[in-house]
Amino acid sequence: MKDNNNDTTRVTSMHSISGSLGGTDCLIQIYGDALGRKYELYDPICTIGRDPQNEVVLDSDSVSRRHAILELCDAGRLIRDLDSTNGTYLNDIQIRSAVLSNGDLIKVGDTIFKYLSGSNVESLYHEEIYNMTISDGLTQISNKRFLMDHLDKEFSRAKRYDRQLSIVMFDLDHFKDVNDQYGHLTGDYVLKELAVILKKRIRKEEVFARYGGEEFVVVLPESDRESAFQFGEILRSMVEEHIFEFEGQPLRVTISVGIGTLQTAMETISDLIKQADEFLYEAKGAGRNQVKG
Repeated sequence: MKDNNNDTTRVTSMHSISGSLGGTDCLIQIYGDALGRKYELYDPICTIGRDPQNEVVLDSDSVSRRHAILELCDAGRLIRDLDSTNGTYLNDIQIRSAVLSNGDLIKVGDTIFKYLSGSNVESLYHEEIYNMTISDGLTQISNKRFLMDHLDKEFSRAKRYDRQLSIVMFDLDHFKDVNDQYGHLTGDYVLKELAVILKKRIRKEEVFARYGGEEFVVVLPESDRESAFQFGEILRSMVEEHIFEFEGQPLRVTISVGIGTLQTAMETISDLIKQADEFLYEAKGAGRNQVKG
């Protein structure tokens, strides 16, 4: 896993990522600039913020100078918000203070950490690093790497046995306007919430992945163009009807959808993706919030 070391993320009073965990509580950055960075929590108090004097320094406008603090208490390790501008979130719930449990997700600005603790921290750490290679840290669905590997196998199987295969590609309409008007934290929430509501319609044999930015793909084995189109319409309607609400601010978003269906002349998965992508942009050009394929 690539560790994006840079001058803006600093670790103080902690061991480097190459150090042994040895059962020590730690934070693993699963979303943000320094993906995969490990912060071992040796000290009883650890502060997180934009100021260089913090133990965990995050150079982001969405992070306050002193944003949150982790401290040992009788119940374990406590996280407490330090009256930050954008708040501290524990498992998607804004908190003032809370005792952490193994596996908790902590969101500070536009960065997400996973908290690991217990006697088997080392194995949990390596498991989390593996998960980062196949899952998107924000939405907790499959990432592009996993999608492409899976789609390559499904494409080969469908070609070999003359089976049906379709993909549904979609992205959020005017998503830049959401970020510009409401801020990137709201944009992150919309992406995560969208993944949560749509996962309910994904079957075990299908793969739902974040393709990049606000673009997503669903792989539909044994599906022809008509059934994939109907499925795309279901997803479009679910998003259109859902009220997204972040910090008391309700908003509605829509998606445009393109369908790709395996054809005899297609030689690689790039051909299938290109077809879906072209229909996606046709849907956008026709006014958005619709399905083309």
